[in-house]
Amino acid sequence: MRDLLKARDARTLGKAHQRIKRTALLIVDEFGFVPFDRAGGELLFNLLSERHERNSTILTTNLAFSEWVQVLGDEKLTTALLDRLAYRAHILTTKGPSYRMSQRKK
Repeated sequence: MRDLLKARDARTLGKAHQRIKRTALLIVDEFGFVPFDRAGGELLFNLLSERHERNSTILTTNLAFSEWVQVLGDEKLTTALLDRLAYRAHILTTKGPSYRMSQRKK
């Protein structure tokens, strides 16, 4: 997100989108760990919309879908993003103890 915001401010967002759009696999790790402002949410939505059905994206998060509005800051934007991400997606939900915590105890 920082790179997208910097590119937007430098007026090179189109080039950044093209570079990321061509990437075969985009991994968005720890989605929601740091909430976005409205502009950040819109940038992410636009990027993922451009990649939709063209390239693979992996998104990891500890949040339920119902909590995504708090990250993106807009209910309509969140609904539209979830619609695109969930279409033809494989959603894996894991439960159980934290891997990091179990390793720490060893």
